[in-house]
Amino acid sequence: MTDHIVRSFAQELQRLSNLITQMGGVAEAQVDAAVKAVGRRDVTLATQVMQADQRIDAYERDIDAEAIRLLALRQPLAQDLREIVSALKISSDLERIGDYASNIAKRSLALAQVPAVRPVVAVPRMGRLVEAIMKDVLDAYIERDVAKAIAAWERDEELDDLYTSLFREVLTYMMEDPRTITPCTHLLFMAKNLERIGDHATNIAETIHFLVVGAPLRVERPKSDGSSFAVVTPSSDNDSDRTGQA
Repeated sequence: MTDHIVRSFAQELQRLSNLITQMGGVAEAQVDAAVKAVGRRDVTLATQVMQADQRIDAYERDIDAEAIRLLALRQPLAQDLREIVSALKISSDLERIGDYASNIAKRSLALAQVPAVRPVVAVPRMGRLVEAIMKDVLDAYIERDVAKAIAAWERDEELDDLYTSLFREVLTYMMEDPRTITPCTHLLFMAKNLERIGDHATNIAETIHFLVVGAPLRVERPKSDGSSFAVVTPSSDNDSDRTGQA
């Protein structure tokens, strides 16, 4: 009887883990599709991303319900308790990632209605880095690999640098040609959404550390987002020339 209960509980925990893996796969696909919709100016793909956000929400509801059931019926301790708590935390981060992917897709609809601007190429570049971080984090969860999770966690600083660079580039571009303010504003929001996706991916990496090691990651998160302090000053000598070249 006892062995049967242990086996049954192990199977339930594995099912919970499988739900997280499936949800992560959907979130990863959503981010990829949203970024492609921006680069291709693909309205149909963007619409599909927005509609598919409901799938991620449904996964979160299923995971919440299963986790609460296990907490109530099994009263888990130690590693088993961490498995359930971690699933709740990761599903919350994945749900937010899905929301940000949907936001990117929504703004790509507006972007597709206006002439293309040069800085748009930076969004797929940021997207590729975000997707790489997400893939490594999700693989780390499947493999319970703390080292891989920390390696992905450390790449968040690289993403912040890329975001700050894009932020400065877009501001400069808007000053050179005020006609680009509308599309460039959408680009700034998209870039911020990608930066936030990276933050949630690093949250997941930290949760993996807690899950496997049994303690929080007590290292300050590497952050180098300088956009809050960025100041781009137009040059009065060159403004007219730049505008004429745009």
